[in-house]
Amino acid sequence: MKKNAPADRNFDNLVHKFEKRVYDTVKGEWRLKLLKEDLDHLYQQSQLNIWDAGCGFAQVSQWLAEAGHQVTLCDLSKKMLHKAEQNFSDAKLKANFLHGAAQDLAPELPEFDLVLFHAVLEWLATPLETLKTVADKVKTGGTLSLLFYNRNAFVYTNVLKGEWRWQFILEDAYIGKGKNLTPPNPQFPHEVIATLESWGFEIEMQTGIRVFHDYLNPQVLEKSDTEELFALEYQYCRMPTYRDMGRYIHLVAKKQ
Repeated sequence: MKKNAPADRNFDNLVHKFEKRVYDTVKGEWRLKLLKEDLDHLYQQSQLNIWDAGCGFAQVSQWLAEAGHQVTLCDLSKKMLHKAEQNFSDAKLKANFLHGAAQDLAPELPEFDLVLFHAVLEWLATPLETLKTVADKVKTGGTLSLLFYNRNAFVYTNVLKGEWRWQFILEDAYIGKGKNLTPPNPQFPHEVIATLESWGFEIEMQTGIRVFHDYLNPQVLEKSDTEELFALEYQYCRMPTYRDMGRYIHLVAKKQ
């Protein structure tokens, strides 16, 4: 690797913060609910061979393993991978755990019926190049489940916040200006979809995760009925226009 070359993000030093800010929240529970709904038709199939490429705490792959599917998991973060192993052990489930970046491990892996690539793309130094390496591991007729941080939402929220942000957005120089848990490489859904289609994938499902929630200021959220808000989220999360504005985009893509 060249000196000072950009590197993929490793969350070893942020595991506890990540757990508190992302997983152990209402927002995290909502994301998990929609992902499970989108993948339920695969969950119900007979035993699939699955690769969770960048597994984090492995909540989705653990759910799939509970249905009897065979799961291989990897993560760049040793601490994240250890947490995933612990979760599987506590649930008395078996899986194959590999430490390393997905793109480095891919050449030695077989093709899979289902590949999960959740909330990884936006943290990569070379997002689409790495996505190609991962997507190539989906067998013909298999499925890619891709979750990524939406650049549409990133632009929109920053415009609404105003202040110093507008000039950076006008100059397309706003990436990397955020906090530790703000991804450096969010992606535009239309570009990701076009890229997947050019590789022979057909988009079977698109879901926007948090299409309203993250645009509301804290004062509005505090006074709002949470159940009513998420009923609105559910009503619009898969509808064109709204789904393109979710904080995260989930694509279920079949390899033709």
